Amino acid sequence: MNIKITSDSTCDLNKDILDRFNVSVVPLNVVMGNESFVDGVSVTPEDIFAFVEREKQLPKTAAPSVNAYEDFFETLLKSYDHIIHYSLSSKISSSYDNACLAAKRFEKRVTVVDSLALCSGQGLLVLTACDLVADGRTPEEIVDITSAIREDVVVTFVPDSLDYLHKGGRCSLASLIGATVLKLHPLIAMRDGDMFVKKKYMGNLDACIKKYVADLAQTYPLYKKERAIITTARLDDPLKERFIQAVKDTFDFEEILFCDAGSTITSHCGKNTFALFFIKK
Repeated sequence: MNIKITSDSTCDLNKDILDRFNVSVVPLNVVMGNESFVDGVSVTPEDIFAFVEREKQLPKTAAPSVNAYEDFFETLLKSYDHIIHYSLSSKISSSYDNACLAAKRFEKRVTVVDSLALCSGQGLLVLTACDLVADGRTPEEIVDITSAIREDVVVTFVPDSLDYLHKGGRCSLASLIGATVLKLHPLIAMRDGDMFVKKKYMGNLDACIKKYVADLAQTYPLYKKERAIITTARLDDPLKERFIQAVKDTFDFEEILFCDAGSTITSHCGKNTFALFFIKK
């Protein structure tokens, strides 16, 4: 059976990785002012930063419409027998619901899986599905296996500041002021498909990177070594290099992929955000 793996643009896998694994994505929409843009097509993270700096407000993001998913699936089904689509967590977006509604039109040829993740945590689940396709697994087996490991995907990230989270209504002004004065950086994690602040780091980003990597190693001593993904949102090059080196020195991953956060994710986290995604045992 010819199986196609797809996802939303929020999986934040760079084009070379999408091409390598033959993954197609449905872009989300980013609304800035009165104009709507297409994630990864007509808007870049730099556009987001410029808009926030100019307007002092965040863009709005919107899930693809049911019609957009229908058109997407219909085109691919001309070349494939079955599509397995991995959506952004249903707890933070209507992408999953819209994809499910669209899938009904194609009887049993499209299966939609709620990743319960975002960013390259979602992408890591997608790549696991691609591995299973390459192994000759059936659609049912792929869905069952990836659904069973969703909660094992470690989804965490550290933003440079609370400014974007504050503008997006996810933290109070008092918290923002306190975090700015004390140089606090929240460690955001996901549980059951929703985000929460797991802890807060104090100090500059260099120190936070070391603490973040050390905390992950201590919390998850057993992990799958086949693949990990490092994703950053315009992290300064020297910091990015130190982050990558810290991961390599601490973990024993056979492959580390490097990705840039797309416009949708960037709209909510801001510059100098960094994350390591992997699967725990």
